[in-house]
Amino acid sequence: RWVLSLQCKGSRNFMSALRRAVEIDFKDKDKHKSQGLYLLTTGIPDQETHTISAYVAEVCRGFDLQLHVCLFSVMEDVDSSGIIPARYANPIETAIAFKEIVQAANGRFHWFGEAGIFESDDITVIVSEMEKANNYSQK
Repeated sequence: RWVLSLQCKGSRNFMSALRRAVEIDFKDKDKHKSQGLYLLTTGIPDQETHTISAYVAEVCRGFDLQLHVCLFSVMEDVDSSGIIPARYANPIETAIAFKEIVQAANGRFHWFGEAGIFESDDITVIVSEMEKANNYSQK
């Protein structure tokens, strides 16, 4: 089941968008076997990471929900409209924050940019399985 996309125009108000998605899209949670949210983002949320992690952990348990994050790192600090975000973090700090949030939500983290894939939980699992298979075949 796909969830509606929420835009936070001029901000990265993650908490507001998540609350809206949960209140609107998951009110009939008993009708669905599994549900997930994908956050496509270019920067750190306006709220503090520990606050989001606590909220996400509670919401995800309550709705049997997973939050997955796809972080696209861009080179510029200002978006195309010239709006500077309320909260700033460099790409590495942003990735660390989203990894913490995803962990609280039992989700997956994917980080990519113009140069390619920097990190992906799915790719890490696939590479691990390939290494296990290779080790097994050598034995």
